[in-house]
Amino acid sequence: MPSPSCLWKQDCLVSGNADPRRCTCCRCSNMAGKPTFQGNCSHEHEERRQERRSPGSDTSHVTTHIPAPVQGWQVEANALGLHSICHSVLFSDPGETCPAFTALGFWSALIGTELKVKLLLYTRQNPTCAEELHSTASKYLNVTKKTTFIVHGYRFTGSAPVWIPDLLHLLLSAEDMNIILVDWNQGATTLIYNNASRKCKRVAEILKKLIDEMLINGASLGSMHMIGVSLGAHISGFVGQMFGGALGRITGLGYREALGHIDFYPNGGTDQPGCPLTIFSGLQYFKCDHQRSVFLFLSSLTRSCNITAYPCDSYRNYRNGKCTSCETFWPMPCPILGYYAHEWKSYLTQQSHPVTRMFFDTGDKEPFCIYHYSVDIITWNKDTRRGTFSIVLADETGKKAETKVNPEAATFQQYNQITLLTGFDQDLENVEKISLTFSTGSVIGPKFKLRILQMRFQSLTNPERPQLCRYDLVLMENTQRTFKPIPC
Repeated sequence: MPSPSCLWKQDCLVSGNADPRRCTCCRCSNMAGKPTFQGNCSHEHEERRQERRSPGSDTSHVTTHIPAPVQGWQVEANALGLHSICHSVLFSDPGETCPAFTALGFWSALIGTELKVKLLLYTRQNPTCAEELHSTASKYLNVTKKTTFIVHGYRFTGSAPVWIPDLLHLLLSAEDMNIILVDWNQGATTLIYNNASRKCKRVAEILKKLIDEMLINGASLGSMHMIGVSLGAHISGFVGQMFGGALGRITGLGYREALGHIDFYPNGGTDQPGCPLTIFSGLQYFKCDHQRSVFLFLSSLTRSCNITAYPCDSYRNYRNGKCTSCETFWPMPCPILGYYAHEWKSYLTQQSHPVTRMFFDTGDKEPFCIYHYSVDIITWNKDTRRGTFSIVLADETGKKAETKVNPEAATFQQYNQITLLTGFDQDLENVEKISLTFSTGSVIGPKFKLRILQMRFQSLTNPERPQLCRYDLVLMENTQRTFKPIPC
């Protein structure tokens, strides 16, 4: 029984003088989602169809004559055209397994691998069972929709990236699109990094050929998004260069250099919270920090929270509270990390200096959210004080949020305002109490007092919330002081 996408005689559009009573053909949907009919059938085709259904038959000789082009398809005799995709549907083996990402072992990395690229298509119609593309002739590919390419990077062990299933699922949940998983594991798997990097341009050339064919059939470059991880970002960049920078979007994950219109640096772009700090932790020491960008991108697709980033010239200045303003992006707020950063595209592409470096802090585990506050403090001590703050927020239910991003040590001078940046592990909508602890870090000598003339808290994550203030407050060093804030 043929699949619903392929119909028999009564739906066959016959070309030439073929007799519809003898015609066995299929009706497929072209990439624009419109029915495309194949005709000019014969008894010979019917006989070959029966041969194909018999066990052990050789299918290499099966051909179908199709007028070319047909409804926008460019069919070639030696390529997988419309006729081939009809065969694959009509004559599919009921026990056929789904094409899968190439899984290799450490032995493959040891001896090296020659480049072989598989293009695996996923859509909402086939979200878990890929269709392997050999050209744009496809049962599921619809070029009128957005197409996202996922390109992995260097594979030291040959295993499949653990994040691929989640990324596929979340992207298809977010938007109805084509997803083409670019599997170049045979080529990326090697102990020698440079051996893999030398193959990047060849992978890009293969992708260019596919995109060129998609463009012929009605796709637009503006609807294409490439997500590249590590060397996959290199490949994505090569593809973008081949099309003169006209691709709709390129997302590069795992790079320290500023390469895009906007560049995000979680925790400064170096050591990530929750990742091993010593080599004794094994392989995780080498890949945890590097792969964190992928998991942050995944987290952005769940929208459990929006991670806001702030423009700044350095992470140090950001941590010192010098970059908490979002005026650069007015009337929009500061950009959010990840998939939905494209909402700022129109602004970024219009700037004369389009490279924008963005900094933010994260938690140590999913969903990695940190809720940032700026804290403005004016002191009136006659003597200069230098120290740090620990802050705890509490709401009316007693729920508490503790600082996960402790402000760096600051110097407090009389009547001089200092701005601190701090972050909390939870978002409390109504803050009823604030607890402060001031410390100079000294373990010997007298304890100091810090006399606060004014303290103002402002949520950066939710800037529409009212600012909270406290006036005339005295803190004893290393002693927690709790107070009820008032609207500023």
